[in-house]
Amino acid sequence: MRPEDHDETGGGGLLVPMAWLYAQYVADGLLETGDLMEPTTLEYRAGRDALALTLFLSEGPVADALPAARVDELRLLTAYGAAWRRWVCARLEARRRTAAASGGADPDLALAAGAWRWLEETELLAADLEAIGPPPRERSGYEDNGETRVWTPAWQLGLPLGHLAIHLY
Repeated sequence: MRPEDHDETGGGGLLVPMAWLYAQYVADGLLETGDLMEPTTLEYRAGRDALALTLFLSEGPVADALPAARVDELRLLTAYGAAWRRWVCARLEARRRTAAASGGADPDLALAAGAWRWLEETELLAADLEAIGPPPRERSGYEDNGETRVWTPAWQLGLPLGHLAIHLY
């Protein structure tokens, strides 16, 4: 794999999305350290992509171990779903504007945007975490051994998984 080509002569070199790939690598490491989920599951992918987006869109992943201040920042960013979703959308839009203004291709942004699309458009069948208390008269989900399961956007499952992985780091 060649590093990003910065040749301004129009050499047509291969642009390698190193920042995004490294963010995924760090996210994988955090999830594996926590040993929360099998790496072959869709839930794991959702957690990895949510963490990778958080790392990529914040200050980017750092080499070696994460400093304590950075871990605290990641905990705060992943703490609340709706705020995180708005933060991701705003940061992606800012990166799109920057890329459009510079006129260059941004392969990192393309992969990050693809991960966000997957997280937002994919729904996974999961336990209804909002079903605390007596069950409603009409259920909109599925029953599995007495547990109500509902279709949930992947980011809503991945974000808490990533948040927990950060706490266990």
